[in-house]
Amino acid sequence: MRKIRSALADEYEILTDIAFKSEAYWGYDSEYMNKFKSIYNISQEFINRFPTVIIEEDENIVGFYGILTEKNETSLEYFFIEPKYIGQGYGKILWNYLVKDCQNHGIKEFSIVTSPQAKEFYVKMGAIPSGEIESLLKKGRTIPRLIYTI
Repeated sequence: MRKIRSALADEYEILTDIAFKSEAYWGYDSEYMNKFKSIYNISQEFINRFPTVIIEEDENIVGFYGILTEKNETSLEYFFIEPKYIGQGYGKILWNYLVKDCQNHGIKEFSIVTSPQAKEFYVKMGAIPSGEIESLLKKGRTIPRLIYTI
């Protein structure tokens, strides 16, 4: 049975593992992935402070998102699906929940910084490309930035 719920702080290691495996799905080398894990490590503090939501199937965590709101700016900080579930519709289900969640929190717009491989998913969901920024993971690499307006 499918369920969407708020993440619990003690699930931070599971979420970090899903993020790592989901990013590795795109075939990055170990140097890149080690840096990814050090920068995109989901913390208990993040889960406690910001909306962090998981999608489960039969009590297994399939994916999650985390919304970061700082300095009057909102960004989709995390949006990851466990690789074995990619392409099965869970991302779209979680995205639709995210949009409703943002509406409930009074969020009218958020930014997304993502890998080039995931860009098309966000565009398909209605996000608008808004240039590129330098990657935190690899010097000289630029990655897409998008804006989603609710």
